Amino acid sequence: MAKKKQAGRRVEGWKAKSWYKVYTPDSLGKAYIGDTIANDPENVVGRVMQTTLGEIINDYARQNVKMKFRVENVTGDAAYTAFIGHELTRDYLRSLVKRRTSRIDSHIPVTTKDGKKVELTVTCYTLTRANLSQTHAIRGLMTQKAQDMAREGDFNALLNGIVTGEISKEIFKAVKPLFPVRRVEIIKSKVGTVRAA
Repeated sequence: MAKKKQAGRRVEGWKAKSWYKVYTPDSLGKAYIGDTIANDPENVVGRVMQTTLGEIINDYARQNVKMKFRVENVTGDAAYTAFIGHELTRDYLRSLVKRRTSRIDSHIPVTTKDGKKVELTVTCYTLTRANLSQTHAIRGLMTQKAQDMAREGDFNALLNGIVTGEISKEIFKAVKPLFPVRRVEIIKSKVGTVRAA
């Protein structure tokens, strides 16, 4: 008897709720990334949705990039998001590590031309093992180049540079004359959490 009442209540609760379609920001083409359910549109605002870049741009080769979005506003049954960060998958990062080489990580706080603060984690993979002074020099150069590129454009330009790999390419070009490098990746980004630099 009690079980029937619980089941009845659960069905009524679900019936009272509505489904909302979630879309990426304009800078990523307002792509549909999934649905979320709520009994009030206000409850949808602030929710974080995660998907892969491959699903957004229909490119299976980019399934290793996890993208995070926060719902900013709801219009009708559509929820529109803002980009809040990305991360490369662990298995992809493990595949980049080779023996007798160095992995150099750099946590870089950047500010775009329009005042958005973003924390980037840039990683450089070398062809041979780097010593301590070379590691410091590479890290300093990566930091300088990333901050300069962020300062030159707005937030959408930075997001585009992360998605297309353009920022990684430019940092690679800057570091290559200093030391033989195999690859440069922006392995993580987080929006709006940067300490005053």
